[in-house]
Amino acid sequence: MPALAETSSQTLSRTALIAKYDGRAPRYTSYPTAVQFTPEVTAEVYKGWLGGLSQSDPVSLYLHIPFCARLCWYCGCKTRAVNRHAPVRDYVSYLLRETAMLAEALPGRMKVDAVHLGGGTPNMLTPDELDLIFGTLKQTFDLSPDAEIAAELDPEILTRDWVQAATANGLNRASLGVQNLAPEVQAAVNRVERFNHIASCVGWLREFGVASINMDLMYGLPKQTVANTLDTVREILTVRPERLALFGYAHVPWMKSHQQLIKDEDLPGAAERLDQSEAAAELLVSEGYVRIGLDHFALPADSLCKAMAQGRMHRNFQGYTTDEATILLGLGASAIGNLPQGFSQNVSQELGWRAAIDGGNLPIARGLALTDDDRFRGEIIEKLMCDFEVDLAQVCAHHGRTLADLDTTRPGLADLAADGLLTMEGDRVIVTQAGRLVVRTLCALFDVYFAPEGGRHARAL
Repeated sequence: MPALAETSSQTLSRTALIAKYDGRAPRYTSYPTAVQFTPEVTAEVYKGWLGGLSQSDPVSLYLHIPFCARLCWYCGCKTRAVNRHAPVRDYVSYLLRETAMLAEALPGRMKVDAVHLGGGTPNMLTPDELDLIFGTLKQTFDLSPDAEIAAELDPEILTRDWVQAATANGLNRASLGVQNLAPEVQAAVNRVERFNHIASCVGWLREFGVASINMDLMYGLPKQTVANTLDTVREILTVRPERLALFGYAHVPWMKSHQQLIKDEDLPGAAERLDQSEAAAELLVSEGYVRIGLDHFALPADSLCKAMAQGRMHRNFQGYTTDEATILLGLGASAIGNLPQGFSQNVSQELGWRAAIDGGNLPIARGLALTDDDRFRGEIIEKLMCDFEVDLAQVCAHHGRTLADLDTTRPGLADLAADGLLTMEGDRVIVTQAGRLVVRTLCALFDVYFAPEGGRHARAL
């Protein structure tokens, strides 16, 4: 694929950008995306993949805890609200059984460098349940003494005692879901948060040695404005988290029925969403945070910031990460794993997940075996998502491919270049500052599975 001819480009106006590029596109936390998973990856296939791993390969673990104390109407996660603890306690017993089954399928006791508790709300677990889970993990795996152990937390139900128990089990990174602090926004999404309590949570985490705290914020929520977005950011900055994530709300009521409780007329339009996102980003940068990837920010001393500067940042189902392990093992209902051979996903519904375990089977529902072409295109997409540039010739050489294999992307690349959203230096694609807004659309040019009219992805802007 010869380099594009020099193009006289001019960045589009905000209105023109929205009109032309606010379609739908994947978030590319994997390639291929989960939309492409099929039932062809069975428990037996997955078991074979596990047995084919090298015991010396480092592993990361993801444990899904699908319970919350409340149902937030914007949520796109696999979770449910419970008002009794019995379902959580029962779930933990099955999680431990799945861990034992997984260990039997592995080639031996493997080293774990990272553990991520996601949800849902992992702080629905009791301190005793945390002890059980981490005791089992330490018996099953060689858990590195300096492993990164992270958890996604709902600050509204977080307590000092829980933080103390979690840090005693190695918790050293935490992510607090804040979203927005305006009362009218919180009422519109059924998520009340008190900033004073959030500040207390940060204090407890730091008291017990959690060195890196992330806060999740959102834009595009019902009743959200630029003003209350900036007010939220200013309040959060008073506790100076090491990282922040600024996610765009994905309104997909056909996939998440509880989102039907959100009134369409309360949602900001595309221009307002962009204004919220960019205003928040500008404020964070002015306060010393480095803009990372599509939607993350970090202080210069943070490991994520250093990884980006050194070209070592990656992207997985939890977002941007410094984790370099090539094996991710998912545990729990709906959990996704990533092995050199391909992706796997557990049964999403708890009853089906439990039934598989009761039957003595690894609870795999679907997945995707990776092809050489998947790995080739996946590297291009990850570099664009993480670095906002990619040397196509270099990636082709790495995979034994030629630039001719990418000829189908040329018209789209030329169009983006003409609109001032990327430049070409030889075979290097470099996303401009304005082009960062449409990087998912750029990535879709390299995605052979992407169907623009499929309607199964969030809006690109």
